[in-house]
Amino acid sequence: MGKLFNIGRIFYGIAIAEEGFHTIYYRDFPYMLLPPKHSGIPGFVILAYISGILLVLAGACIVSEKKIKPASLLLGSVLLLIFCFYFIPYQLMVSPNYMHFGDWENAAKELALCSGAFVVAGCYSEKDESLLVRFLGKLIPSGAILFAITIISFSIDHFLYAKEAADYVPSWIPGHLFWIYFTGTALLASGIAIISKIKRRLAATLLGSMILTWFVILHIPRMIVSPVAYLGSEVASAFIAFAYSGIAFVIAGTSRKMDSPW
Repeated sequence: MGKLFNIGRIFYGIAIAEEGFHTIYYRDFPYMLLPPKHSGIPGFVILAYISGILLVLAGACIVSEKKIKPASLLLGSVLLLIFCFYFIPYQLMVSPNYMHFGDWENAAKELALCSGAFVVAGCYSEKDESLLVRFLGKLIPSGAILFAITIISFSIDHFLYAKEAADYVPSWIPGHLFWIYFTGTALLASGIAIISKIKRRLAATLLGSMILTWFVILHIPRMIVSPVAYLGSEVASAFIAFAYSGIAFVIAGTSRKMDSPW
């Protein structure tokens, strides 16, 4: 599968482990893993500690390639259940802005992390797979599709909220609004290419490289200058971008035979 796949797998595993450490340190979940107003759950702090430990273990399995398929499938399945039975009901029944496309952004971020677990799991097989692993394995084909859908949703956010997003472009880069529209177009094109399998490898490689560039020139500086009160959110945002980059590289590293020549 090559170096690109391994780079992506390691990026994704590190990001998942970081989200676990984040959960343990703050005794709370990163903003994209659960909807807000969840601290009223009975035994919430204990749940946060256990979940954080499991996320760290899942990330370690992915990085080290130890029990990687069952770990990835369980991770992706749990995240998918949270998306279906927590995020969606919350957005529809609790959030006052559920009709606003941008209000679903955190749910899409969580779904993107879910998709990465399935993409990674699809690259491995184990001897004597358990019935549970074989059952959850049926979700693997959805991985790249779910990732592409979330990437397309992020591109729409870029167009709908371009003026607000322009403030995130580093001050030393000219033409802030241009870069928002440019990246929105690039996200849209890469998402369509991944779904259609037309130049999927090229599109996923460029997508992963673009997001990795954001991580370096946008997220790292924001972490460095962030006030302590907002540091947790900045770190979580940075590593979710790191995860997206990794997922794109994994798709690129496994897509050579899937590409349509047209």
